[in-house]
Amino acid sequence: MTTTTDQILSEIREANLSYLMLAQNLIRSDREQALYRLGVSEDTADLLAVLSPAQMMKIASGNTLLCRFRFDDELVWGLLSNHGKAAANDATSRLHAAIVLAGRHQEAA
Repeated sequence: MTTTTDQILSEIREANLSYLMLAQNLIRSDREQALYRLGVSEDTADLLAVLSPAQMMKIASGNTLLCRFRFDDELVWGLLSNHGKAAANDATSRLHAAIVLAGRHQEAA
C-alpha cells in the first residue's frame, strides 16, 4: 500500500471511532433524537448503546466507512447547500430540509 492509501485507511478508522462514540453518546443522552439524527433503527440503537470501548475499537478498525450520507436526492442537497439563494432564505431552506428528512425518518420507522 502507498502512503496515501495508508493515510486514507487511518482516516477511515478515526472517522469510524468518532462516529461510534458520537452515536453512543447521542443514544444514551436522548434516544429519540439519536434515532432521528443518526437514521438508525431501534435494534441498531440498542446494539450501539451497549458497545464496550474495546468493541468500538474493533469495529472501527475495519477499512469500511461506517457512516454514510442519508439522502441522495437533489432536493435535499439543494436545500442544504442553498445554491443560488440569498442568505436570508438560509434558515428557511434548512428548516425545509429538516422537514423533508423528518418525513423520511417517519416513513422508515
